[in-house]
Amino acid sequence: MERCRSDVCRVKVAEPGKLTAMVSWERPVAKDTADRALQVLRNGLESGSDFPEGLHVIRYKVYDQAGNIATCKFTVHVEVRRCPKLKPPMHGYLTCSSDGNNYGAICEYHCDPGFERTGFVTRVCQLNRSWSDEAARCVLMDIKTDVRSAGALLDQFYEKRRLLVVSTPDNANQNYRLQNIMLQKAECGLDLRHVTVIELLGTLPRAVGRIKERRLEPEVIEGLRQALHISTAYFTMVLLDEYGVDRERFVNPTTSDELYSYVEEYLLNEEERERLELNKDFCD
Repeated sequence: MERCRSDVCRVKVAEPGKLTAMVSWERPVAKDTADRALQVLRNGLESGSDFPEGLHVIRYKVYDQAGNIATCKFTVHVEVRRCPKLKPPMHGYLTCSSDGNNYGAICEYHCDPGFERTGFVTRVCQLNRSWSDEAARCVLMDIKTDVRSAGALLDQFYEKRRLLVVSTPDNANQNYRLQNIMLQKAECGLDLRHVTVIELLGTLPRAVGRIKERRLEPEVIEGLRQALHISTAYFTMVLLDEYGVDRERFVNPTTSDELYSYVEEYLLNEEERERLELNKDFCD
């Protein structure tokens, strides 16, 4: 059998964005002593086919009229170059083309509602098995606290974040002090569930409103209490969904687990629950 090098391994790397490679070779030709061409039988894919990832054995066999047999075989190894799998960003997720981490695959970073992307939008898996550029991050959106109305403040969160509005007549209130300790421990978990805490402390003219360390204007504090019907006489927490709808009220200190359970059961959609399950260990 002519033009057939037996036991040769042909290695081919899949093209960018593909999980197969086209492999071609010169087909063997067989002749008997009478110099007549014989039919050559093949086992395996034909030359010029797209071969999937892995090892493939190609066998050729020919018989002459006298029953003599000639054979040859070789292997085709299709290699799909792969990069390490990317981890989704905290407070976000990835969408990837092709098989996700094969040579030529493109992954795009997305952020959850209320978070903004910083860094490169996409990364590409390169031939050397490394990703281009650096991982993007999802950071909390820049909240403008120098607005002059409660409506202007709330509009920033619409369809982006849920709100937990905490109100107390004064910082010495026993319920508030206990709740504040629990909220400090729950900060990471609330962020995972897209909940921003707004504190309204004291009464006018000495009222203080804040989102973390950022202060609110006095008219915004008063506007929030009026819009949400919050009394200044006692401790209250109001949980708003991403559309600004009042979903639950608490007049006693509430544990982080109770808050998490309520948000997960009543406010998260299925996609948010799935991503939360993937990221739950982040706060441990």
